[in-house]
Amino acid sequence: MLIVFQSVLPIFLLVLLGVGLKRAPIINADFWDGLEQCSYWVMFPALLFSTMAKADFSNTETLTVSFAAIVSVFVMSGGLLLAWPLLRNLRVGGPAYTSLFQTATRWNAFMALAIAAKTYGQQGLTMVGLVMAAIIIPLNFINVTVLLWFSGHDRNYKAIFYRVCTNPLIVSTALGIVVNVAGIPIYEPVMVAVDLLSQASLSLGLITVGAGLRVMDALKPRPITLLAVFLKLIAFPIVAVGVGALCGIQGSALVLLALSAAVPTAMNGYLLAKQLNGDADMYAAAATLQVVASFLTIPVVMTAVAYVAAG
Repeated sequence: MLIVFQSVLPIFLLVLLGVGLKRAPIINADFWDGLEQCSYWVMFPALLFSTMAKADFSNTETLTVSFAAIVSVFVMSGGLLLAWPLLRNLRVGGPAYTSLFQTATRWNAFMALAIAAKTYGQQGLTMVGLVMAAIIIPLNFINVTVLLWFSGHDRNYKAIFYRVCTNPLIVSTALGIVVNVAGIPIYEPVMVAVDLLSQASLSLGLITVGAGLRVMDALKPRPITLLAVFLKLIAFPIVAVGVGALCGIQGSALVLLALSAAVPTAMNGYLLAKQLNGDADMYAAAATLQVVASFLTIPVVMTAVAYVAAG
């Protein structure tokens, strides 16, 4: 437990640094939008491309973990869809429901990759990267569809298809896989430049996570916000571990699968909620509470799963 906590602590220190820098008068406020866009469109895609281009797809364990991650996403999403009639009877509106759905199913890949790299090195980075490659398309498709269906926005399925196909994370992941599988050679100086961008992506990405937190929104959370924290940080890891165990996954692979499910929601879902008539304020509050709570829940989840995986 202490070892995992110490491994996770640097990640949260960078998040706290982002919280402090965002509120300090030393940096222009416009900087943060630019950094977020650069991380989303350039640095993080570079990390995914590099990871996928170098990944060992002959490892059947990593493919099994990716399959389990996809199944976990569908199980969690299906459970939330089945819960909609109950939530509606409890006077949860469509926009609030879409934010609950997003914050319970999306995951912060910046944090997952950083923690995996810190705790399991290149093995952890590659496996979590493959999990991300597996779930990013269905996860985005499901969440955008739910937003368009429940938030009162026009149900434009061409817009869904376009958003999925132009997502830089999806495009970079797909390109990396194509380069890897097809054996396409990359000019070494170009690959070195991509790797340099990759190295910067995790630390700067964590700082942007901290900068995006809205502490005041989380001081008096609504019950639905607390439900989002429970679903993402506790229920989703339980679902992932259950599915992983049924698939025969053991050891560090099961821990990394649990980690992928146990990290807080992705901050870019907030922008999606704003664009597609979701409850953006509820999303921001849930994301903030999840980051704070995950400082304790992630070490607990990883330690408990490691104990179970060890038999």
